[in-house]
Amino acid sequence: MHFPVTISVAGTPVLLHGICEFLGIFLAFRYYLWLKKKTGDFIAPAHRITIVIAATFGAVLGARLLGTAENIPAWMHASSQWNYFYGNKTLVGGLLGGLAGVELVKRMMGERRSSGDLFVFPLLLGMIVGRIGCFSAGVYEEVYGYPSSMPWAIDLGDGIPRHPATLYEIVFLLLLWIFLFQLDKKKTLAEGALFKLFLISYLIFRLLLDFIKPHVVYVGPFGAIQLACMGGLLYYFRYFVRPRLLFNPKRFPHYAG
Repeated sequence: MHFPVTISVAGTPVLLHGICEFLGIFLAFRYYLWLKKKTGDFIAPAHRITIVIAATFGAVLGARLLGTAENIPAWMHASSQWNYFYGNKTLVGGLLGGLAGVELVKRMMGERRSSGDLFVFPLLLGMIVGRIGCFSAGVYEEVYGYPSSMPWAIDLGDGIPRHPATLYEIVFLLLLWIFLFQLDKKKTLAEGALFKLFLISYLIFRLLLDFIKPHVVYVGPFGAIQLACMGGLLYYFRYFVRPRLLFNPKRFPHYAG
């Protein structure tokens, strides 16, 4: 395989990475609409629309803020700091930024119901498709792993066998999807518990995965993404201390549509 992977569109080579990024967002949104129609929603329509908008803006801002924070010296010395800010984004920043945006508008609206469960499986789908695109970019997208002598190490375009960090992440996301789907079928989870379990699991995974990825160290061995992961886990600390909160059987009626 030659990296970065391109495909021909009307005779013009186009990076698969960009196609997968767009496709991931499109499929995730269509899947979200399908789930909302199929299962109903316990959030009032006007509030749900506001939550989706807040999640989107929070994710866009958070992804770029953390993407820039990953390498502050590079941002400070960039010829255009705005272009550097706009061109660097991270999945962890998007998830935490989206969470912050949602929690903020829910406080402003007085919405006390948990709203994240409906997003979980669409997010997983979008993340998997997006990470396929990241893998196709090889070392030209800064999500590759350190050089490795493992038998499954892959030359991602620079002639050096490396940990295929994006493939590790795709496998993890698929397993997480299966686990959460089965858990939701077999257990009566509290409202919002599915999203909390999804985000907690992903933050733990990324905290560990980034040890085998090149990163600028800020505190001890930790980079910006790892510090953000620890901040997110601290936000959910009460569920580590009292996991039974995730299994509250109380359910509420849904709004139609």
